[in-house]
Amino acid sequence: MSSLLIGICGGTGSGKTTLANRIRESINQDALLISMDSYYKDNHDMDLSERKKINYDHPDAFDVDILKEQLKILKSGGVVQVPCYDFSTHLRTDETVTMESKKVIIVEGILLFAIPELLPLLDIKIYVDTDADVRILRRVSRDVKERGRSLDSVIKQYLTTVKPMHEAFIEPSKRLADVIVPEGGHNEVAYKMIISDILSRIKTL
Repeated sequence: MSSLLIGICGGTGSGKTTLANRIRESINQDALLISMDSYYKDNHDMDLSERKKINYDHPDAFDVDILKEQLKILKSGGVVQVPCYDFSTHLRTDETVTMESKKVIIVEGILLFAIPELLPLLDIKIYVDTDADVRILRRVSRDVKERGRSLDSVIKQYLTTVKPMHEAFIEPSKRLADVIVPEGGHNEVAYKMIISDILSRIKTL
């Protein structure tokens, strides 16, 4: 089986996960969703203070080899063990999630289009474009509530790495997209057009 691989990229808090989930739910049993966040490098050799200093908004923070290999396996109809990453400790856990290939594979991440090795694998590239002030508010809310971060640490990280890396890597990668979607999953016109295109494509798979 050959699968349709959809890449969804955009800045932190842009709404790419919302869009990815809506697409997956619309395709239902024939779709699989993977987050690029699962593929942060494993840094067990560092202590927590060192891990906190890593620039997690740079392409080098990701284990690209594993991500690329697993996307290839899934695209060709195989089964993979997706890593689990703990954002509170900045470590990969001992657990993995078994994922079987589907007709539609969706992978989403902030730096997906900034890694050249991944681009040839993507059949559809979608960039979610959202204003910076909206994105930072969403980032603060998520990191404090879901990832156990302090407000001060989130603000510091945003100013020192998130914003500069967005300008250096994520924003420029927008030009590589096939579709640019303002406001992510809440853009009904774009969402319906994307779903229509996907459904027409998977009829031939």
